[in-house]
Amino acid sequence: MGRKNRSPEENERRAKIRELLQARNISSMDDIQNLFKETIAEFMENGLDAELDDELGYSKYDYKNKETDNSRNGHSSKTLRTSFGDVEVSIPRDRKGEYEPQLLKKNQTSISQDIEEKILSMYAKGMTTSDIENHIRDIYGIDVSDTTVSRVTDKILPIAKEWQQRPLETVYAVVFLDAIHYHVRSEGQIVKKAVYIAIGINLDGRKDVLGMWVGETESAKFWATVLNGLRNRGVEDIFIACTDNLTGFSAAIEAVFPKTEIQNCIIHQIRNSTRYVSYKDLKALMADLKAVYAAVDEAAALEALEVFAQRWDKKYPKISASWQDNWPNLSTYFKFPQEVRRLIYTTNAIGSTAGSSARFISTISGTQAMRCIRSPYVWSDLRSKRACTKP
Repeated sequence: MGRKNRSPEENERRAKIRELLQARNISSMDDIQNLFKETIAEFMENGLDAELDDELGYSKYDYKNKETDNSRNGHSSKTLRTSFGDVEVSIPRDRKGEYEPQLLKKNQTSISQDIEEKILSMYAKGMTTSDIENHIRDIYGIDVSDTTVSRVTDKILPIAKEWQQRPLETVYAVVFLDAIHYHVRSEGQIVKKAVYIAIGINLDGRKDVLGMWVGETESAKFWATVLNGLRNRGVEDIFIACTDNLTGFSAAIEAVFPKTEIQNCIIHQIRNSTRYVSYKDLKALMADLKAVYAAVDEAAALEALEVFAQRWDKKYPKISASWQDNWPNLSTYFKFPQEVRRLIYTTNAIGSTAGSSARFISTISGTQAMRCIRSPYVWSDLRSKRACTKP
């Protein structure tokens, strides 16, 4: 691909850059970095001098236009942290101390907003304050103390708390509830923690992460606390709750949202069913199992489950028994159109959001499932049933 055509202004600017590089004998990236630092210092000092001219009402040595009893009073030195390293800047002063610099605030010691963003990013990925300090020094040549890193990361705590306590909508069509387990650093040790995640889809088809909570392990008792928290933040009804088959989870949901339909994750159920199946049987068994969960309706699914039991119970009796025992919460999705079934049959949306929220949005937001959710006819039957059962 050829070089793009440049405008006369661009060619003139490039020529001046070449002249500058030759005059300064630039031969390495370190030389370029030092040139950038000098450019930053020159820009700052010229801007600050112009600010003081405007403050006093006259430029330097222009005493004829002086109409104030205030005047310049030399310069003070300040060290700025930048992405290119430390830069020394001369700050102009006035005798009365009335000048308040705007380009570079009095207590400002850095012009690298991107450094703070990088600190927050590294902190979010689990790096310790000392790790971040060493990383910033190695990559950017900037000394950032543990205290500075803590000050930067502490800025997000009020924002996170506000997000955790924000009011929610009164009704959600679907809420996915699941926990992701992570290894985290705690008191100098790597331990495993459960991050409880709730993702809601409202009646307009919009997805929202309702909250994240950290616990030691996943338990129905902790989920009860989460669900009560959602109710306290304004959630009055959930049409469908998609969950894994954690013991006691369904009871916890029913205690807080008694009218909610529960759909256990089919993927979790399949994994549990095939955990101890011999490899040579796996393909045939999965084909028979697919006839159950991919059936056109519940009646066909129950018939396929009976066929599955007749064929496989002698060798793997616990599989059909598990599906039969959990059938009320495994078969909920048969009540809904095919587009909604594809949305609610698994809690994998949680994993997708935890791993890459952007990927989840791209696969969900524009689908037929979202259009189906927006349709009032999908939920009219559930609404009428709820209206009839209200006291």
